[in-house]
Amino acid sequence: MHIPYLQHVPFEGLGSIEPWLDSAGHRISCSRLYASPDMPHPESVEGLIIMGGPMSVNDEAEYPWLSAEKRFARDVIEAGKPVLGVCLGAQLIASALGARVYRNAEKEIGWFPVEGLASEDPAVYRFPPSALAFHWHGETFDLPVGASRIARSAACENQAFQLGSTTLGLQFHLETTRASARSLVEHCRDELRCSAFIQSEEAILSAGDEDYAALNREMARVLAFLFPLAGARR
Repeated sequence: MHIPYLQHVPFEGLGSIEPWLDSAGHRISCSRLYASPDMPHPESVEGLIIMGGPMSVNDEAEYPWLSAEKRFARDVIEAGKPVLGVCLGAQLIASALGARVYRNAEKEIGWFPVEGLASEDPAVYRFPPSALAFHWHGETFDLPVGASRIARSAACENQAFQLGSTTLGLQFHLETTRASARSLVEHCRDELRCSAFIQSEEAILSAGDEDYAALNREMARVLAFLFPLAGARR
């Protein structure tokens, strides 16, 4: 599969997603929207990953490529191709499908648990009942029409959603590695004003190897759900 990803800032890349896609035999390309607004034609892609960033999906006056990005995401989704949105990416999918994106009551930054919500539908992705996840967001979204909420947290009710069998939006970061967490802290440490749901730099960076390993294992499960191995049939 040809799976492009949309990158909004240089310091938020694929993290653990990239080695998984490589090992699964998929072809990756990148549209670096902070440098150029060019995106592939929707018909030329077989899937899509939309990464995070510090801007809001509502900042179209400052980042005019957001409008085109939403149209592109909507076209890929409506074509029935698998789409994953992470943090800003999830908010962008929600906005592209007509849902409201707005400031959450609490910023959520650091390592906090998310609660997977059970579904009787076997086609709906199931997160564990409770798992530690990495967060860095201040906005949230309403669910797009027809979407199922599949995870929540104490600070944010809509942590993840699924639309149909091919679209997932995650507020939290399962792709985070020790290096990418350090990069986020280096570029966004001005947001680390301690509160109930904002950890200190020291707390964020003190996570252990097993915390990252568990996070990335869940990311691998999500990717296997959306993007079949090369040569496999959906």
